[in-house]
Amino acid sequence: MHAVVITHPGDPDVLQWAEVGDPVPGPDEVLIDVAASAVNRADLMQRQGLYPPPPGAPPYPGLECSGTIAATGSEVTGWKPGDEVCALLAGGGYAEKVAVPAGQLLPVPPAVGLTAAAALPETVCTVYSNVFLGARLSPGEVLLVHGGASGIGTTAIQLAKSAGATVAVTAGSAEKLSACRELGADITINYRQADFVQGIRDATGGHGADVILDIMGAAYLDRNVDALAADGRLVNIGLQGGRKAELDMGKLMSKRGTIMSTTLRARPKEQKKAIVAAVREHVWPLVDAGKVRPVIDRELPLSRAAEAHRIMAASTHTGKILLVARS
Repeated sequence: MHAVVITHPGDPDVLQWAEVGDPVPGPDEVLIDVAASAVNRADLMQRQGLYPPPPGAPPYPGLECSGTIAATGSEVTGWKPGDEVCALLAGGGYAEKVAVPAGQLLPVPPAVGLTAAAALPETVCTVYSNVFLGARLSPGEVLLVHGGASGIGTTAIQLAKSAGATVAVTAGSAEKLSACRELGADITINYRQADFVQGIRDATGGHGADVILDIMGAAYLDRNVDALAADGRLVNIGLQGGRKAELDMGKLMSKRGTIMSTTLRARPKEQKKAIVAAVREHVWPLVDAGKVRPVIDRELPLSRAAEAHRIMAASTHTGKILLVARS
């Protein structure tokens, strides 16, 4: 098969379309003929040598894919060759074939289609596991999403609105904020022009955010705590603004606040299986009903992964960038 190989850590040009050995599925795995994968920030970090794949994962980037099952391991039940699926991966999505544990599969929603389904697994599993299973967002609460026009952000807006929450977002342009409003965002803040702490306070009558979904890490830590409501929960899933910051514990304590910081990729298979099962039960009906949909900025061939990485690094996109395995 062919896959996108990282020849050495570096800029996007180190991504090369090369012939490699075919993966062999284990007893509890299926082999997927990949139709499409999607680009995530973690892929850019892996390319730069900053986020290596967990032990046993394929060396190629790609944390999600869609495709058709080509073969199943001896212990797999409930799936068969020919089934159209999308999958949460620990790596290997930038390839023509990938082996994945059967517990990380989801059926392709008919309303979405095979190619577009590649945009769903990583973002939906990340948002659901953090915002709902972890931070316990409830109807009537306020969710603040940083990077509202990203793949994570566009998914979080839709899921939170479906759950009856008020959704606030930050983004860096009028066009991106408009896209967020079209998806249901109630409060939109241009972080280049306004302080999001004051913005969320003003928009909520001083209440603040009950849950914050944060991709920035260190750069936003102090202001995120300022933006929290009493009993608020700050959920960090990214480090685009750095790893280390000073935390005023007294300020956090005065709000009875909680900080949780998670990754999805390195979780044990059983945890991923449980998250995928919860997504299938609670989110897939929303996708089938058209209440949650993938927002896709553009599609490019897998062989042009370097171009896709440049687009993501420039942050000019809205939603997901797909890499399609065209022959």
